[in-house]
Amino acid sequence: MAQFQQQGQPEFNTKKALPVFLIIAVGVFLLISWNSITVKINSGEKGIMYHYFTGLNTDNVYPDGMHFKAPWNKMIIYDVRKQQYEAKGMKVLSSNGLEIHIDVSVWFLPVAGEIGQLHGNIGPDYIDKFIKPAVRSAARTVFGKYTPEEIYSSKKEIIQSQIVNETGKILANKHITLDNVMIKSVTLPERIKAAISSKLTQEQELQAYQFTLEKAEKEAQRQKIEAEGKANANRIISASLTDKILKEKGIIATLELANSPNAKVVVVGSGKDGLPMILGNN
Repeated sequence: MAQFQQQGQPEFNTKKALPVFLIIAVGVFLLISWNSITVKINSGEKGIMYHYFTGLNTDNVYPDGMHFKAPWNKMIIYDVRKQQYEAKGMKVLSSNGLEIHIDVSVWFLPVAGEIGQLHGNIGPDYIDKFIKPAVRSAARTVFGKYTPEEIYSSKKEIIQSQIVNETGKILANKHITLDNVMIKSVTLPERIKAAISSKLTQEQELQAYQFTLEKAEKEAQRQKIEAEGKANANRIISASLTDKILKEKGIIATLELANSPNAKVVVVGSGKDGLPMILGNN
């Protein structure tokens, strides 16, 4: 009987079962630890790996996509697209010490291939550590060169360009690319703003008055030149009209009238200077 049971039961094959067990164990492990061994980097992002045993690898930058890692390592992800920072109500001083409030927009982005150095030297809070202080410092330096009148009226584009240059100098070699800086608004004290507006209005009125005077002066010069030209022409003509020329022209005119079909009487020698007198010209 014992022999029959031994022959009827299948023999358990340990060698065949082991691979199946390992596959199941690996599957369970992957299912449980999937989030700790994989990381997804989205479009517009780059990653750097911090190794638990060896530290940060600043040279190897990971592109977007799915990546595997050891559970004890950490992927640090940076947004490398163009970003915007708005500084509102920033206080600056003009060249004469007047306090001015400005709103500024800044566009920047990390250098994609240098996010390892950016993280190692500055850290993920680089906006607070470098971008904001750099813009404030540059704005104060540039605005301090101009009077309120210049800031309010005609120097905005120049000031913007200079702030870009100054900020770029501060951020040089900081693994950050400055794209642009735009002054969105400039707020002066109302009394200063009213005084500047009044001054600009007076300057515009003065310019209009000066334009009218210049126009009138140019017109007078034109009339003078025209009158002098006519006078010179008359003098030349008078100097060229001698008695003989006048008599010749009179004779030509008399002949033309005499040959016209209108009825007339010609009295020869009775006109001024001996020219014929024509009567009855209808």
